[in-house]
Amino acid sequence: MTTKILAVLALALFISACEPNSNEPNPGPSPTVQAAATPASTTSAEASPAPNVTFKAGDKVKVTINGSAVEATIVSFDDKAGTAVVKVAGETKERTVTRSEIVKQ
Repeated sequence: MTTKILAVLALALFISACEPNSNEPNPGPSPTVQAAATPASTTSAEASPAPNVTFKAGDKVKVTINGSAVEATIVSFDDKAGTAVVKVAGETKERTVTRSEIVKQ
């Protein structure tokens, strides 16, 4: 009987040692991590195309598809919705992309 109690006690201690005891829901990043992240976010904003660039049908552009830029031609552009229908070089079908995925050549 005593060995069973000791076995259960040892098992309970082992399980409690393996579980995290943090009561904080999500601790925030340290100040050094925040300082390092701030310049990177301003650099990525400069790399995106300017919002005042206008597109029209027939423009040769580069479109980001699956993380890589491919050449395309704009078939139509909806300025209000911020989307464009493009014809990607080497493909038979047309694609609808957002303004943020288009870079003017």
